[in-house]
Amino acid sequence: MAAQFVPRQVFPSYASIPRSYFLGHHRAGLTKMKSMLSTIDYVVECRDARVPISSVNPMFEEALGQTRRLIVYTKRDLGAETGSPAQKAAEKMIRKFDRNSTVFFVSSSSRPDVSSILKHLRDDAAGPDKLVGARVMIVGMPNVGKSTLINNLRNHGVKKAKAVQTGGQPGITRKIGTPVKIIERENAPPVYVLDTPGVFMPYVADAEDMLKLALCGCVKDSVISPVTLADYLLYHINLHKPDAYQRWSPATNEIHPLLDSFAHKTGLLAKGGIPNTDLAALHFIQKWRAGELGRFVLDDLEAQERRRESGIEDEERLSITQAMKAEKVGKRNQIIESPAKQK
Repeated sequence: MAAQFVPRQVFPSYASIPRSYFLGHHRAGLTKMKSMLSTIDYVVECRDARVPISSVNPMFEEALGQTRRLIVYTKRDLGAETGSPAQKAAEKMIRKFDRNSTVFFVSSSSRPDVSSILKHLRDDAAGPDKLVGARVMIVGMPNVGKSTLINNLRNHGVKKAKAVQTGGQPGITRKIGTPVKIIERENAPPVYVLDTPGVFMPYVADAEDMLKLALCGCVKDSVISPVTLADYLLYHINLHKPDAYQRWSPATNEIHPLLDSFAHKTGLLAKGGIPNTDLAALHFIQKWRAGELGRFVLDDLEAQERRRESGIEDEERLSITQAMKAEKVGKRNQIIESPAKQK
């Protein structure tokens, strides 16, 4: 009888994983957002339902101040099967993390999901004395689904075609967009939304959080080795649905044999029939992003709930500035040590 497959319970630590993706247009975009707050009635912060904890950017807490805010978790259909007990349980737990904000969940392609958001904004986006249209700013990490949300709001709200460009990689939106009308109201001004560049955090304290964000496409696929990322994905697939890739390979904890088989069976070969491992890894990852290799949340929601109840979560959020300073000191020390090692 064949031995029962045992998935890895821990993913190995990768010290070389980069901890930031804070680019120039992220910084410029955040500065512009802050300067526009006096003209904004509402902020809608988008987070990825597959990484509801890791896709929280603490910088928005500081930058956006007391502006009224909605939290929208995007790609809910990729975090669990739609309508499943797992989806209902996850969303119930996630709502507890944002008790001071109104929370919505939307699927990656389902326009009807936005109807509840439109109703909320129609009723609450502007006070009775507002003379001009209400303005809503959409913010979030890179490639978290902001532009898709805007297009769905526009299509469902005023029955018009998409107004902003979308794409599978971060960086499509580089500047704050012009206002896009999403709601017409008979006895009140219309509601407009503004698209903004995705903003990454300056420093990610946990390398595994960086892997999660990269796996969900919040950083460009060139930032982290695709084989490392595919290996991290395999680790999670095996914990949730190890038969998801059985058309290419039996259940395994070894990424290289899996990618070799995947490359041969999908035709991703270099000259001489040699497997193109990096390309195979990217295609493997894309299949998961499309929901073809299991639908599950990468963050540990139960562990987050325990941290929240114990007050540790608040301490972690407050330490982001200290983490950034530690990263700068670490880089400075590396520069000083390098010449010494060469002597």
